[in-house]
Amino acid sequence: MRILALALLLLASPALADSQMPDAQWANTQLPDPQQERAAKALMEKVRCLVCQGQSVADSDSDLAGDMRSLIRTRIAAGEKPDTIKAWLIERYGKWISYDPPMSGITAPLWIMPLLLLVLGAWLARGRFRKRKSG
Repeated sequence: MRILALALLLLASPALADSQMPDAQWANTQLPDPQQERAAKALMEKVRCLVCQGQSVADSDSDLAGDMRSLIRTRIAAGEKPDTIKAWLIERYGKWISYDPPMSGITAPLWIMPLLLLVLGAWLARGRFRKRKSG
C-alpha cells in the first residue's frame, strides 16, 4: 500500500509543480493603446524566455515569461522606451536574454562564424567543380 501511495505521489508531482498564483496583470492582456501594444509586442519578441530558452517571452507559456510580458507592458504604459527597457533587461539578466546580442568580444564568433563557413563552403565547392571539369 505504501509503495502504491509513493508511486501515485511521484506521478502527481509534475502537476503539483505548476504555480497556483494568478497571472500578472498584463501577462496575457493587451494594452489599451494599440501603438503601445505594438511596441511591447515587438520588444517581447526580441527577449528570450529564461525558462524555455528556445522561445521569446511573447511565445512562451511559462509563468516567468508571463511576468516578463507584464513587466514590459507596464513599463511601456508608463512611458518608457523599448530600448531603455531592453537595456535594463540586459543589465539585469545578461546579454544572453537578447535574441540580437550586440557585437562584442564574446559574441564575435556568433557573427563571424556563419560568414567564415559560407566562404569555406564556396571554396570547397569551387575545388570540387574544378576537379570535375578537368577530370
